[in-house]
Amino acid sequence: MSEKVYRTWQPEQAWLLPPSPRDWLPEGHLVYFLMDAVRELDISSITAYYERELRGYPPFHPRMMLTLLIFSYATGTRSSRKIMQRCEQDVACRVIVGEDPPDFRAISEFRRRHLATFETLFVEVLKLASASGLLRVGRLALDGTKIKANASRHKAMSYDRMQTEEVRLQQEIRELLAQAEADDQAEDAQHGANRRGDELPAELQRRESRLKRIREAKAALEAEARTKAAADNAAQNAVREAEGKEPQTINLDCVKPDPKAQYNFTDPDSRIMKASNKGWDQCGNAQILVDEAQFILAADVTQQANDVQQVAPLLEQMEANLTDAEVKQRPHTLVADAGYYSDANTQCVESHDITPYIATQRLKHHEELPPVPRGRIPQSLTPKQRMARSLRTKTGRATYKKRKGQVEPVFGQIKQGGGFRQFALRGLKKMQAEWQLVCLTHNLLKLFRHAMA
Repeated sequence: MSEKVYRTWQPEQAWLLPPSPRDWLPEGHLVYFLMDAVRELDISSITAYYERELRGYPPFHPRMMLTLLIFSYATGTRSSRKIMQRCEQDVACRVIVGEDPPDFRAISEFRRRHLATFETLFVEVLKLASASGLLRVGRLALDGTKIKANASRHKAMSYDRMQTEEVRLQQEIRELLAQAEADDQAEDAQHGANRRGDELPAELQRRESRLKRIREAKAALEAEARTKAAADNAAQNAVREAEGKEPQTINLDCVKPDPKAQYNFTDPDSRIMKASNKGWDQCGNAQILVDEAQFILAADVTQQANDVQQVAPLLEQMEANLTDAEVKQRPHTLVADAGYYSDANTQCVESHDITPYIATQRLKHHEELPPVPRGRIPQSLTPKQRMARSLRTKTGRATYKKRKGQVEPVFGQIKQGGGFRQFALRGLKKMQAEWQLVCLTHNLLKLFRHAMA
């Protein structure tokens, strides 16, 4: 029998001619699209940082680093060390970085240094989407999702327990100091009085540092409680003045936090939230406002588990983004679930010349709105009743029905498709910046898929 013939395999064979990176990936690959897209972005806010100092070793090119960061987030890699590994092993990353791959410190430092520019880059991507004619901003959809913070819920402590722990640690420190003093006196009697005996025991140092952190956490919760009380009192006084009543004053020094108020020692800006049906975790509440084509027009992260206070900030950000991106279209409708309803939010949406369709009660996915009553709208209806009636009209039912298919798939694409289920950065400002990066990556992927289609 003749021997089977295989293709030649000589991994040690040297290249006779230098290969072209364009030959390593198929035409139309995501990498080539992102490299072309990043070339169109205005990154002067990034380059200005490096151009302040002309001396020193040349830094990595900002467009290369930005392309690498966006591609990594688009393909589910957010750790700077794992991005560095991909630069060594992944052909797509090698096409981006060439023969000079950055190490993880350079990647991490680039992301940290330019966090504030991601909001500007988000608008730049919206310009690309607008120029491509893909934006359809007539009907907006607003929704939020809980994303795990870079912190463990086991590192959180309630205000009530802080008070108990503070007393316990103070007692233990007193006991340790007394024991240290007794040991010093015994050693002085044995070895003489010239020996230094002021070194703190390791156990005492640990308790003192823990006591210091607990006191700082208590002060932070107390300051937050006073700020909230002052804001609530100002709002109540505004109502009282409108009703012709005398305003009331409160003693902020007597305001104490809720005994169950939580403080996380790893990331104090994160909050305990119901992340899913599986339970509670340290999270940030990530918000998006999307158009009919599922492009994200505004994005934010808040510490508040409730969505009701997010309508006005997202609408204001959306208006600013559309103006900066020179988008001529203007929205006429907004749909949102019951978590966003309040009379004030309805007025806020209408003040932007947008018709709101905000659910006034939660419906399960298989439930339909009840039939609309016939006849004229009674003048005695409250704003909430008017909104509920509006949702039960033929137009309202048809409009609100599109909410699930407009905004919820975006979270599926980001969390399930992109694997983004936990923030890599800590602190509210950093979580907001990282969410902007995730959302601009989502918009670029929408542009890429349209181009491929």
